[in-house]
Amino acid sequence: MSKETILVGPLSAVTSTIEDSNVGYLVTLINDQTMIETPPSISPNRHLRLAMNDISEPQAGMVPPDDDHVSELLDFVLAWDQQRPMLIHCWAGISRSTAAAFITLCTLNPGIEEREIAQALRAASPTATPNRRLVSLADALLERDGRMKTAIDEIGRGETTMEGVVFKLSARLAA
Repeated sequence: MSKETILVGPLSAVTSTIEDSNVGYLVTLINDQTMIETPPSISPNRHLRLAMNDISEPQAGMVPPDDDHVSELLDFVLAWDQQRPMLIHCWAGISRSTAAAFITLCTLNPGIEEREIAQALRAASPTATPNRRLVSLADALLERDGRMKTAIDEIGRGETTMEGVVFKLSARLAA
């Protein structure tokens, strides 16, 4: 597996994916009540833990994704040395993690159109349904002028499933 690989999946596949794919960086986007500890094979400074609920609008008693979450993700992605794969996961591997993967690819590939990145995401995962709030926040922080939101709208909602399967993307897309 390429060192520049981004793996995306559900919580249930974290341990096996880390073991099978020599994962060196981990992004966890999950609510605080189910937040995981850093696995022994991952250095604590290479595990980004973002506590949030999978919501696009504020709801009582829940933590929506916010600018701080996205800023932390952007900083983490830019610090990734790409010497070992990165795993991005959430509870089901469908919404928060696919949004973070899309944001990661937009960050690492500033010269690639957002539509092309969204299409690569859809090709890799028919169930990907990126969290709209995360994408919207990143769109503003990355100054993409609504193009990230539009690209995600264009690929539409993914196939319905209770849990996504692990999929991979190259961190460097061809221009």
